[in-house]
Amino acid sequence: MLRPEKQDIAVFADGVDNIVGTHQRVAEGYFADGSIEMACPPLKALLHIMARGSFEGRDVTHPGFRVLFNRDSVVASSWYARRLEAKQRHDIKLWRHHATYLENFLKKKNYAEEAQRLGIPAKLESAWKMYHSVKTGEYLASLQGTIGLQPLDK
Repeated sequence: MLRPEKQDIAVFADGVDNIVGTHQRVAEGYFADGSIEMACPPLKALLHIMARGSFEGRDVTHPGFRVLFNRDSVVASSWYARRLEAKQRHDIKLWRHHATYLENFLKKKNYAEEAQRLGIPAKLESAWKMYHSVKTGEYLASLQGTIGLQPLDK
């Protein structure tokens, strides 16, 4: 769409206007449907700027806005810590579910032979091991640098 080397200034400017208008329209959608409240702080600030031109008196060139996207800033933020904690809670439930499912499968007498053939006792042991592993502080620390999981409390 933008090829300044092949366009005159008016066509190029029109292309930029189209892009900016589209960004603004898309960002306004987040406000219209209320999903702006689910956005993490850096994204929320960006959507404000895209839709309204500024966020808390800052534009995209302001250092206070730009720092929101620095890795160190993200990793040190409370919102990011909540994402990692949400991921850990999800994984605890997931592995408890896996282990419980396997336990219930092993209780079915008519599947006893099949359970042995599939190695279900070893899988059950592994599932409980994972369950206990994901409950630890070490597991939570291992999530550092991942995207985590959107907390449900938003």
